Amino acid sequence: MTQPFRRLSLTLGTVLLAAGLHALPALGAEDTVVATVNGQPITEADLTLAEGDLDQQFRQLPEDQRRGAALSALIEIRLMASKAVEKGLDKDAEFVHRLAFLKERALHSAFVEKEVAATVTDEAVRARYDKEMADMKPANEVRARHILVKTEEEAKALIAELDAGKDFVELAKEKSTGPSGPNGGDLGYFRAGQMVPDFEAAAFAMEPGSYSKEPVKTQFGFHVIKLEDKRAVQPPAFDEVKENVKSLLLRETYFAMAKDIRKEAAVEVKDEALKAALDKMEAEK
Repeated sequence: MTQPFRRLSLTLGTVLLAAGLHALPALGAEDTVVATVNGQPITEADLTLAEGDLDQQFRQLPEDQRRGAALSALIEIRLMASKAVEKGLDKDAEFVHRLAFLKERALHSAFVEKEVAATVTDEAVRARYDKEMADMKPANEVRARHILVKTEEEAKALIAELDAGKDFVELAKEKSTGPSGPNGGDLGYFRAGQMVPDFEAAAFAMEPGSYSKEPVKTQFGFHVIKLEDKRAVQPPAFDEVKENVKSLLLRETYFAMAKDIRKEAAVEVKDEALKAALDKMEAEK
């Protein structure tokens, strides 16, 4: 994954957005009755909603077992809900309050699906990908090996051995104190910003096949570096990042719309500590 698509963060708004996009399955004409409970119908639409509400472990089941689990849950819900009404629990203040919250959340989900998700078309996703690719600056990545030792004298002695024809991989296995030592010091490919600055600067300044003629000092000790390869970073194909780009657009659209709606509203937070926490959350969006 490349840098432009790492900007997603799992904030409260993202969670709410995700909930909104998955809370309302397409019901369509799914009014076929699949079962009855004391004469009250359970429809295909009810079953669809129940499937979406199953725990993760049940969602992994084969379709027939998943539908069976959803129906079992629905039957229990209907029966116990009926008993709750008989006992007057539907008049309980806590229940009424919770029901009002659930209604608002469902309306929020409906609004997100109709007003946010519907605007993020395949064409919009492709256009955003093309823009990110056009704005992406050319970048290189390198593959390097290193030998890490504690002192500058040790590092200089290693360079002398390399000058005398000693194999870098074997030296790394024998002398390196770093975790990559057993692998011949191989660090694989890395890009700018992934290593400590002094090490990175030295590695990117080298040519493939060369090794550092002076020890490179970092907070970890002294390094002797060998550059194995340098290559241009290839941008990701559209299909590789399509869902990430779509998520980015959904998030941006959601927050922009939420911001506009808030401008029209009178919001007053009485508690100062809570207001400070809210302001911090809003600033991070």
